[in-house]
Amino acid sequence: MKEIVLNMEEKTITAETLYYSSIKPTKKGLAIAFIVCYISIMFSGISSMLMSVYLPVAVKDLLGNVTDEKMNTISAYINSIFIFGSMFGGFAWGFICDKIGRSKAVIFSTALYGLFTTLTAFSSSWLLTGIYRFITGFGIGGVIVTTNILVAEIWPAGKRAVALGIVMAAMPVGFIVAGALNNLVPEWRNAFLAGIIPLITAIAGIFILAEPESWKQVDRSPVNKKKGQIFSDDYRKDLISGSIVFGTMLIGLWAVFSWAPTWVQSITSDANKANELRGTTMMVLSFSGLIGSIVSGWIVNAIGMRKTMMMCFIASFIMTAVVFKLNTSVTNTTFIEMGLMVFFFGISQGALSVYIPSLFPTKVRASATGFCFNIGRLFTATVVFFIGALVSFLGGYGNAVFIFSFIFIIGFVTTFISNDRQRAG
Repeated sequence: MKEIVLNMEEKTITAETLYYSSIKPTKKGLAIAFIVCYISIMFSGISSMLMSVYLPVAVKDLLGNVTDEKMNTISAYINSIFIFGSMFGGFAWGFICDKIGRSKAVIFSTALYGLFTTLTAFSSSWLLTGIYRFITGFGIGGVIVTTNILVAEIWPAGKRAVALGIVMAAMPVGFIVAGALNNLVPEWRNAFLAGIIPLITAIAGIFILAEPESWKQVDRSPVNKKKGQIFSDDYRKDLISGSIVFGTMLIGLWAVFSWAPTWVQSITSDANKANELRGTTMMVLSFSGLIGSIVSGWIVNAIGMRKTMMMCFIASFIMTAVVFKLNTSVTNTTFIEMGLMVFFFGISQGALSVYIPSLFPTKVRASATGFCFNIGRLFTATVVFFIGALVSFLGGYGNAVFIFSFIFIIGFVTTFISNDRQRAG
């Protein structure tokens, strides 16, 4: 397919882009897709963070009275298993999404994580909990990819960045709800019954969620088979740079979100107060990420994708150092610093949800986006595991998280040397 290159903006627009930009869904179709995707993403955020918020009490309930070292080890296993599940889910559902359709993939991945979030409430051992969390992560990894692709393909180009920023903001809304549940629902098992809602949403989606016309019209004939391979020469460069940029931010984000509540507890002497501060911490982080994600579309439109991501990487690195190295107790100032740190996380996630899919044409968009979104999870799962394992060696959660925050520098350098090139279609 012949490409028209706009050198001034360093963007590539294909004829496919021009054709599909003329296919406009109805307002009703947009509204239905928005609602289903928003609920799916929000509850994936809840399911993702419930275990992090309830981790100390959940692991203690499953293991009984054990040493802190044993609890840290099992906690690290459970968190890592979940992220591995998310990684495999993101890879798999990307390919599934390109094969069976955007809407079907959203429905099935939502149903999967909803079911196994609910089953976690009835878990009788940490091993069974780990299995359930792996499958929950597998579904959530799919939701993150499939909802992103569905919204990106049905929304008008001029409003796409803002729409994706708002829809993707549902994830930190879920984080906020998870933090609130910690304060409102003392029993961790009851909190995991929240998985029933996305399960019901998926069932409703079977009857009301339509496929995008752009996916229906893609040529999948054998002649174009090579163009459907994401590792072909046409896409390799974008796969590498997209994976590094997204993966480095993901590693830093998950290191902070997975262990910030436990870090807060570790530097708080009052056990009763620590329980409240864990929930407050998650709500502060999540609310700040929500605001960042919502405004991300306007920021990208104002200063460009490349400058936005460079700003996010350097600001995230600086604020992670401030939060985890300069605080020895939790104060109002600590929460302000945390909020500012995650505000930039939120901007980056909203921006990347637009940028990564735009690098690839419709034929391989979901599978290629799934690869970029999830190759970093392989390293993230390892990071989360080692943060737990290195807590004692490095002298606390703060030191461990800070060391891994240097990953932001890699992301900054990769963004700095890359071109602001997009190939939407």
